Amino acid sequence: MTAGAVFVADPAAAQMHDMHGMAMPATPAAKKPAAKTPARPKSRIVRKTIRAPSAAAAATKRASSPEQPATQESHAAMPAMAPGMTMPSAAACPPEHAAMGHCTLSPAPGQGPTTPVGTDQPAGNAPPPAPPTTLAAARFYDPATMAAANRAMRDEHGGMRFSQILFNLAEVQVRNGRDGYRWDGEGWFGGDIHRLVVKSEGEGDFGRSIESAEVQALYAKAIDPYWNLQAGVRQDLWSGAKRTYAVVGIEGLAPYWFDVEGSVFLSNRGDVLARAEAWYDQRITQRLVLQPRVELNLAAQDVPASRIGAGLSSTELGLRLRYEVAREFAPYVGLSYTHANTATARYSRARRERSGDADTGGLAVAVGIRGWF
Repeated sequence: MTAGAVFVADPAAAQMHDMHGMAMPATPAAKKPAAKTPARPKSRIVRKTIRAPSAAAAATKRASSPEQPATQESHAAMPAMAPGMTMPSAAACPPEHAAMGHCTLSPAPGQGPTTPVGTDQPAGNAPPPAPPTTLAAARFYDPATMAAANRAMRDEHGGMRFSQILFNLAEVQVRNGRDGYRWDGEGWFGGDIHRLVVKSEGEGDFGRSIESAEVQALYAKAIDPYWNLQAGVRQDLWSGAKRTYAVVGIEGLAPYWFDVEGSVFLSNRGDVLARAEAWYDQRITQRLVLQPRVELNLAAQDVPASRIGAGLSSTELGLRLRYEVAREFAPYVGLSYTHANTATARYSRARRERSGDADTGGLAVAVGIRGWF
């Protein structure tokens, strides 16, 4: 290529790049090896020729050819495209042009703007849509078969019947005087909402009659996920006055995982009693559990036949450490302290003096087993 051609090519390339205000990007082509020419002194023009891209040469040829005016006229005849212009169809707006913002694809027929649905809607207080009430299987099975299947499904997902028998206390108490025993347990049968509950507790001395014993038959109804309301009857079984009581109580799990029970008793003689119990299982390891426990018994009046004094008739504080060989079987050792108020102690003392034992409570060492099945 001569130096004259180079000087002609530069204005032509500049004219093409500035034509109608359209910036035509220069696309560099693959470099071709330079043709061998006779040795000549290196000059600035030669160096420029070597560095010039082949696009400039192509532009020079187009400028010198007779077809160049027609090409310019065709470019001039094209309408100017403003950025964001909506083209009449997808064919007139290629995807690569739409990606650069030169034009916007027109929606296909029947796919115009629609009302937002689902999560595309703005936040608000509108009620949720009603759940579907039709089942696909109902198209193939008769209503009686579908009703039986729905009943079975509900029973298998929360409507089953369960049962459990738990002895929270079953122990021997070594006291300063005569050794004794004590039990406290319950069993229940039912579902998550309705249950039949049977409770029993009592204590006595070895070699003597039972000090106290009772059994309760209760109906329990869940009033929330953690609490049950209970109502039923209680029957005393010990050797003293065998009273029958109406029972209303509550049982559940208090915050911080405290098991709580509370009951009010009304006897067939008009006696009003109450009882409150609470305990907490503090896990020391996966198998070693420490259980503090408290039980309070109250009476609205003196009941001499049952050896109960008015007010806070008796208090029991306990601390038991158990080792769970299995979750269902755990031997334990602990301490139990029992205190009776003045009237209750007086009634118990009179009975025990008649039997030759004046012990009315105090500290005891407890050894027992906690189990359930």
